[in-house]
Amino acid sequence: MPVSYAAPDAESLYPVRGVRLGATEAHVRKPNRKDVLVMELAAGSKVAGVFTQNRFCAAPVILCKEHLAGGHEIRALLVNTGNANAGTGEDGLRHARESCEALARLIGCAPEQILPFSTGVIMEPLPVDRIIAGLPAGIDDLHEHHWLRAAETIMTTDIVAKGASRQIALGGRTVTVTGISKGSGMIHPNMATMLGYIATDAAVSQQALDSIIDHAVNRSFNCITVDGDTSTNDSLILIATGRSGNDEIGPADDDYVRLRDAITDVAIELAQAIVRDGEGATKFMTIQVEGGRDQAECRKVGYAIAHSPLIKTAFFASDPNLGRILAAIGYAGIEDLDVSALKLYLGDQLVAEHGGRAASYVEEKAAAVMQAAEITVRVDLNRGEAAATVWTCDFSYDYVKINADYRS
Repeated sequence: MPVSYAAPDAESLYPVRGVRLGATEAHVRKPNRKDVLVMELAAGSKVAGVFTQNRFCAAPVILCKEHLAGGHEIRALLVNTGNANAGTGEDGLRHARESCEALARLIGCAPEQILPFSTGVIMEPLPVDRIIAGLPAGIDDLHEHHWLRAAETIMTTDIVAKGASRQIALGGRTVTVTGISKGSGMIHPNMATMLGYIATDAAVSQQALDSIIDHAVNRSFNCITVDGDTSTNDSLILIATGRSGNDEIGPADDDYVRLRDAITDVAIELAQAIVRDGEGATKFMTIQVEGGRDQAECRKVGYAIAHSPLIKTAFFASDPNLGRILAAIGYAGIEDLDVSALKLYLGDQLVAEHGGRAASYVEEKAAAVMQAAEITVRVDLNRGEAAATVWTCDFSYDYVKINADYRS
């Protein structure tokens, strides 16, 4: 089961005025499961997106970038699970376009006003005919309260659906922020996550929306890793429908920071939920790196620790084999690092200083910390004022089993 995380109640995911969601079973890969999602957006909605930096990015990612770069007013999102439509060449692009054209005909807009998304097995042809055949049922299912249903629909190897909501007062109006995400394996986003959608009914300028998504993603989805693999399909979309009735918010307005922080809070909750639901995860680890010269080198150290299979398996076994952490810090890529100046903590236990084991270190106390489901590792580089946090999970036997059986 996920580490200290359960699927949200449907009632806890507040509807966002101007967004309706509908799901259907199109049998993309397996029968008797929801696997196609339609998200309909009110006219005038603004959309911002960030996508995978994997050079082998999926066909829908290419098409999403084209449609957003073209300045088209986005009227709907179309998501399928079970098939990533990645590594599918020109046929994959054609199939992604056909799905956009089909949905556009049904809701009365241009194909360029649709953003397509896919997740699932890579390098298999997209069964576009099944997706198109399922669209009418997805449209019939459209409702503003279907956020949990939508979160369930976009799952692949996830154990639980992931969603979060906030409501704040802006300009005398109640503004809602609700988001969903999916992801469990192949998580090292380098921009976003496997799939994530966050919407608000606030009126926001496009410049402010672009700034908010950049701020939010670099404090949430860009701070997580399950296994160090960057997906071909990573996508995060931020939507502002403008239906709350507030005055439009620009980057310099007083309400900008409050809205930005509410959206960032939702993004952090969704990102952490992905790690807590990491494939086979039994531990949730927070890696805090401080005292760096800049954030980039702090992240280098954080990810070196978080990616190491040796460290992740030691945490699964609750084995304080903490020399593995020192080794990861050493190969993180900081060439002029003074190892005698840094300090390493496990929970509140000082583990290492002056280049070796701390004189106060007691392994039995460290072993007790390792037994917990949530563990903090703190590294003080003692060379500056910068800091960064990375969230990760352990590697268990089930991680291997899940991925060995993924296509069966």
